[in-house]
Amino acid sequence: MSRAMSIPFRLTDLHVQEGMAALGAIDPRFAAGLESYGHPPLRSAEEGYAALLRAIVGQQVSVYAARSIWNRVAALVDPMTPEQLLKFSDEQLRACGLSNNKVKFARALALDTAEKRVVFEALADLDDDAAITMLTQVKGIGRWTAEIYLMFALGRPDVMPANDIGLIVAAQHLFGLRKRPAPEKLLKMANAWRPWRTVAALFLWHYRHNMPDFSDSPAAIARREAERLAKEERKALRAARPKKPVAAKKKVAKKKAAKKKTAKRRRS
Repeated sequence: MSRAMSIPFRLTDLHVQEGMAALGAIDPRFAAGLESYGHPPLRSAEEGYAALLRAIVGQQVSVYAARSIWNRVAALVDPMTPEQLLKFSDEQLRACGLSNNKVKFARALALDTAEKRVVFEALADLDDDAAITMLTQVKGIGRWTAEIYLMFALGRPDVMPANDIGLIVAAQHLFGLRKRPAPEKLLKMANAWRPWRTVAALFLWHYRHNMPDFSDSPAAIARREAERLAKEERKALRAARPKKPVAAKKKVAKKKAAKKKTAKRRRS
Protein backbone atom coordinates (compact mmCIF):
# COMPACT_ATOMS: atom_id res chain seq x y z
CA MET A 1 0.00 0.00 0.00
CA SER A 2 1.36 3.42 -0.95
CA ARG A 3 1.80 6.00 1.79
CA ALA A 4 0.46 8.60 -0.62
CA MET A 5 -2.98 6.98 -0.62
CA SER A 6 -5.16 9.26 1.54
CA ILE A 7 -8.18 6.92 1.73
CA PRO A 8 -6.67 3.48 1.10
CA PHE A 9 -9.31 1.15 2.58
CA ARG A 10 -11.54 0.48 5.58
CA LEU A 11 -9.65 -1.37 8.31
CA THR A 12 -10.56 -5.06 8.86
CA ASP A 13 -9.27 -7.85 11.10
CA LEU A 14 -7.02 -9.04 8.26
CA HIS A 15 -5.57 -5.55 7.93
CA VAL A 16 -4.86 -5.49 11.66
CA GLN A 17 -2.84 -8.70 11.28
CA GLU A 18 -1.04 -7.29 8.25
CA GLY A 19 -0.35 -4.06 10.07
CA MET A 20 1.02 -5.82 13.15
CA ALA A 21 3.38 -7.84 10.95
CA ALA A 22 4.63 -4.61 9.38
CA LEU A 23 5.01 -2.89 12.77
CA GLY A 24 6.91 -5.89 14.13
CA ALA A 25 9.35 -5.57 11.24
CA ILE A 26 9.74 -1.84 11.93
CA ASP A 27 10.31 -2.23 15.68
CA PRO A 28 11.00 -5.56 17.43
CA ARG A 29 9.20 -4.32 20.56
CA PHE A 30 5.92 -4.51 18.67
CA ALA A 31 6.80 -8.08 17.71
CA ALA A 32 7.62 -8.96 21.32
CA GLY A 33 4.40 -7.38 22.54
CA LEU A 34 2.41 -9.25 19.92
CA GLU A 35 3.96 -12.54 21.02
CA SER A 36 3.03 -11.84 24.64
CA TYR A 37 -0.46 -10.42 24.22
CA GLY A 38 -1.69 -11.38 20.77
CA HIS A 39 -3.39 -9.24 18.15
CA PRO A 40 -5.41 -6.24 19.30
CA PRO A 41 -9.16 -6.38 18.71
CA LEU A 42 -10.56 -4.31 15.87
CA ARG A 43 -12.77 -1.53 17.19
CA SER A 44 -15.68 -0.19 15.19
CA ALA A 45 -18.57 2.23 15.68
CA GLU A 46 -21.58 3.35 13.71
CA GLU A 47 -21.25 6.30 11.34
CA GLY A 48 -23.29 9.46 11.32
CA TYR A 49 -24.75 12.19 13.46
CA ALA A 50 -25.98 9.93 16.28
CA ALA A 51 -22.56 8.27 16.66
CA LEU A 52 -20.75 11.60 17.03
CA LEU A 53 -23.40 12.93 19.41
CA ARG A 54 -22.90 9.84 21.53
CA ALA A 55 -19.16 10.56 21.58
CA ILE A 56 -19.91 14.04 22.94
CA VAL A 57 -22.20 12.57 25.61
CA GLY A 58 -19.41 10.22 26.69
CA GLN A 59 -16.68 12.85 27.05
CA GLN A 60 -15.06 12.99 30.52
CA VAL A 61 -17.52 10.61 32.22
CA SER A 62 -17.33 6.92 33.05
CA VAL A 63 -18.51 4.31 30.57
CA TYR A 64 -21.44 3.44 32.83
CA ALA A 65 -22.52 7.08 33.23
CA ALA A 66 -22.16 7.73 29.49
CA ARG A 67 -24.38 4.75 28.67
CA SER A 68 -27.02 5.81 31.19
CA ILE A 69 -27.13 9.41 29.95
CA TRP A 70 -27.20 8.34 26.31
CA ASN A 71 -30.13 6.01 26.94
CA ARG A 72 -32.12 8.89 28.43
CA VAL A 73 -31.21 11.22 25.56
CA ALA A 74 -32.14 8.57 22.99
CA ALA A 75 -35.48 7.97 24.72
CA LEU A 76 -36.24 11.70 24.62
CA VAL A 77 -34.98 12.43 21.10
CA ASP A 78 -36.72 9.80 19.00
CA PRO A 79 -35.91 9.58 16.15
CA MET A 80 -32.33 10.66 16.79
CA THR A 81 -32.00 13.38 14.16
CA PRO A 82 -30.60 16.92 14.37
CA GLU A 83 -34.01 18.42 13.65
CA GLN A 84 -35.63 16.37 16.40
CA LEU A 85 -33.02 17.32 19.01
CA LEU A 86 -33.46 21.02 18.25
CA LYS A 87 -37.15 20.75 19.25
CA PHE A 88 -36.26 20.22 22.92
CA SER A 89 -35.36 22.88 25.47
CA ASP A 90 -32.08 23.10 27.36
CA GLU A 91 -33.94 22.12 30.53
CA GLN A 92 -35.25 18.94 28.92
CA LEU A 93 -31.78 17.97 27.69
CA ARG A 94 -30.18 18.74 31.06
CA ALA A 95 -32.80 16.52 32.71
CA CYS A 96 -31.25 13.61 30.76
CA GLY A 97 -27.96 14.21 32.57
CA LEU A 98 -26.19 16.48 30.10
CA SER A 99 -24.08 19.29 31.53
CA ASN A 100 -24.62 22.88 30.37
CA ASN A 101 -21.59 22.62 28.07
CA LYS A 102 -22.75 19.34 26.58
CA VAL A 103 -26.17 20.80 25.88
CA LYS A 104 -24.42 23.60 23.96
CA PHE A 105 -22.22 21.10 22.11
CA ALA A 106 -25.19 18.87 21.23
CA ARG A 107 -27.08 21.88 19.87
CA ALA A 108 -24.04 23.03 17.89
CA LEU A 109 -23.63 19.61 16.29
CA ALA A 110 -27.36 19.39 15.50
CA LEU A 111 -27.39 22.88 13.95
CA ASP A 112 -24.17 22.35 11.93
CA THR A 113 -25.54 19.04 10.63
CA ALA A 114 -29.00 20.42 9.81
CA GLU A 115 -27.46 23.39 7.97
CA LYS A 116 -25.03 21.13 6.07
CA ARG A 117 -21.81 22.53 7.49
CA VAL A 118 -21.10 18.96 8.56
CA VAL A 119 -22.12 16.38 5.96
CA PHE A 120 -21.54 12.89 7.32
CA GLU A 121 -22.22 11.28 3.95
CA ALA A 122 -19.29 13.25 2.49
CA LEU A 123 -16.74 12.26 5.15
CA ALA A 124 -16.02 8.89 3.56
CA ASP A 125 -14.76 10.66 0.43
CA LEU A 126 -12.52 13.12 2.27
CA ASP A 127 -8.93 12.45 3.21
CA ASP A 128 -8.07 12.31 6.92
CA ASP A 129 -7.05 15.97 7.31
CA ALA A 130 -10.11 17.28 5.46
CA ALA A 131 -12.45 15.04 7.47
CA ILE A 132 -10.89 16.20 10.76
CA THR A 133 -11.21 19.83 9.65
CA MET A 134 -14.91 19.37 8.90
CA LEU A 135 -15.61 17.72 12.25
CA THR A 136 -13.57 20.06 14.44
CA GLN A 137 -15.40 23.14 13.18
CA VAL A 138 -18.25 22.01 15.45
CA LYS A 139 -18.12 23.51 18.94
CA GLY A 140 -17.19 20.79 21.42
CA ILE A 141 -15.53 18.51 18.86
CA GLY A 142 -11.77 18.51 19.44
CA ARG A 143 -9.13 16.78 17.40
CA TRP A 144 -9.13 13.67 19.64
CA THR A 145 -12.88 13.13 19.17
CA ALA A 146 -12.55 13.63 15.41
CA GLU A 147 -9.62 11.19 15.23
CA ILE A 148 -11.53 8.56 17.20
CA TYR A 149 -14.46 8.96 14.80
CA LEU A 150 -12.13 8.44 11.82
CA MET A 151 -10.58 5.35 13.40
CA PHE A 152 -13.71 3.58 14.61
CA ALA A 153 -16.57 4.87 12.43
CA LEU A 154 -14.68 5.29 9.15
CA GLY A 155 -12.05 2.59 9.72
CA ARG A 156 -9.12 4.78 8.67
CA PRO A 157 -5.84 2.81 9.00
CA ASP A 158 -3.35 5.64 9.61
CA VAL A 159 -4.59 7.84 12.47
CA MET A 160 -2.72 8.49 15.72
CA PRO A 161 -4.69 10.27 18.49
CA ALA A 162 -1.54 11.34 20.31
CA ASN A 163 -3.38 13.19 23.09
CA ASP A 164 -4.85 9.94 24.40
CA ILE A 165 -3.44 9.25 27.88
CA GLY A 166 -3.80 5.48 27.45
CA LEU A 167 -1.57 5.54 24.37
CA ILE A 168 0.95 7.77 26.13
CA VAL A 169 1.22 5.47 29.16
CA ALA A 170 1.44 2.35 27.01
CA ALA A 171 4.13 3.87 24.78
CA GLN A 172 6.23 4.77 27.81
CA HIS A 173 6.19 1.17 29.06
CA LEU A 174 6.42 -0.64 25.73
CA PHE A 175 9.40 1.41 24.55
CA GLY A 176 11.11 1.73 27.94
CA LEU A 177 10.98 5.54 28.13
CA ARG A 178 12.05 7.25 31.36
CA LYS A 179 8.94 9.43 31.40
CA ARG A 180 5.66 9.70 29.60
CA PRO A 181 6.14 11.10 26.09
CA ALA A 182 4.45 14.38 25.28
CA PRO A 183 1.86 14.14 22.50
CA GLU A 184 4.28 15.84 20.13
CA LYS A 185 6.94 13.23 20.85
CA LEU A 186 4.46 10.39 20.41
CA LEU A 187 3.43 11.82 17.03
CA LYS A 188 7.08 12.03 16.03
CA MET A 189 7.66 8.42 17.09
CA ALA A 190 4.55 7.37 15.16
CA ASN A 191 5.92 8.70 11.87
CA ALA A 192 7.90 5.47 11.63
CA TRP A 193 4.67 3.45 11.96
CA ARG A 194 3.01 4.88 8.84
CA PRO A 195 0.83 3.76 7.12
CA TRP A 196 -0.36 1.65 10.09
CA ARG A 197 -0.68 4.19 12.90
CA THR A 198 -4.27 3.15 13.71
CA VAL A 199 -3.10 -0.44 14.13
CA ALA A 200 -0.26 0.79 16.36
CA ALA A 201 -2.80 2.71 18.46
CA LEU A 202 -5.04 -0.35 18.72
CA PHE A 203 -2.09 -2.40 19.90
CA LEU A 204 -0.98 0.23 22.44
CA TRP A 205 -4.50 0.26 23.95
CA HIS A 206 -4.44 -3.54 23.95
CA TYR A 207 -1.02 -3.50 25.64
CA ARG A 208 -2.23 -0.95 28.20
CA HIS A 209 -5.14 -3.17 29.20
CA ASN A 210 -2.75 -6.07 29.75
CA MET A 211 -0.12 -4.18 31.73
CA PRO A 212 0.31 -5.50 35.30
CA ASP A 213 -1.00 -2.31 36.91
CA PHE A 214 -4.10 -2.16 34.75
CA SER A 215 -5.34 -5.59 33.69
CA ASP A 216 -8.02 -7.44 35.62
CA SER A 217 -6.32 -10.83 35.42
CA PRO A 218 -6.02 -12.73 38.74
CA ALA A 219 -2.24 -12.27 38.78
CA ALA A 220 -2.49 -8.51 38.24
CA ILE A 221 -5.20 -8.12 40.89
CA ALA A 222 -3.11 -10.13 43.38
CA ARG A 223 -0.06 -8.01 42.63
CA ARG A 224 -1.94 -4.74 43.17
CA GLU A 225 -3.43 -6.03 46.41
CA ALA A 226 0.00 -7.11 47.67
CA GLU A 227 1.42 -3.68 46.80
CA ARG A 228 -1.48 -1.98 48.61
CA LEU A 229 -1.00 -4.07 51.75
CA ALA A 230 2.75 -3.45 51.74
CA LYS A 231 2.17 0.29 51.42
CA GLU A 232 -0.26 0.26 54.34
CA GLU A 233 2.21 -1.74 56.42
CA ARG A 234 5.00 0.77 55.75
CA LYS A 235 2.66 3.60 56.67
CA ALA A 236 1.70 1.86 59.93
CA LEU A 237 5.35 1.27 60.84
CA ARG A 238 6.18 4.95 60.29
CA ALA A 239 3.23 5.98 62.44
CA ALA A 240 4.32 3.60 65.22
CA ARG A 241 7.85 4.96 65.44
CA PRO A 242 8.44 7.20 68.46
CA LYS A 243 8.63 10.81 67.37
CA LYS A 244 11.77 12.72 68.27
CA PRO A 245 11.23 15.80 70.42
CA VAL A 246 11.48 19.11 68.57
CA ALA A 247 14.59 20.05 70.53
CA ALA A 248 16.29 16.79 69.54
CA LYS A 249 15.43 17.42 65.87
CA LYS A 250 16.94 20.90 66.04
CA LYS A 251 20.07 19.48 67.65
CA VAL A 252 20.47 16.91 64.87
CA ALA A 253 19.93 19.63 62.25
CA LYS A 254 22.62 21.82 63.85
CA LYS A 255 25.10 18.94 63.86
CA LYS A 256 24.45 18.28 60.16
CA ALA A 257 24.91 21.98 59.35
CA ALA A 258 28.18 22.09 61.32
CA LYS A 259 29.49 19.01 59.47
CA LYS A 260 28.68 20.62 56.11
CA LYS A 261 30.53 23.82 57.10
CA THR A 262 33.57 21.82 58.24
CA ALA A 263 33.62 19.81 55.03
CA LYS A 264 33.31 22.99 52.96
CA ARG A 265 36.27 24.64 54.80
CA ARG A 266 38.43 21.56 54.25
CA ARG A 267 37.68 21.56 50.50
CA SER A 268 38.59 25.23 50.29
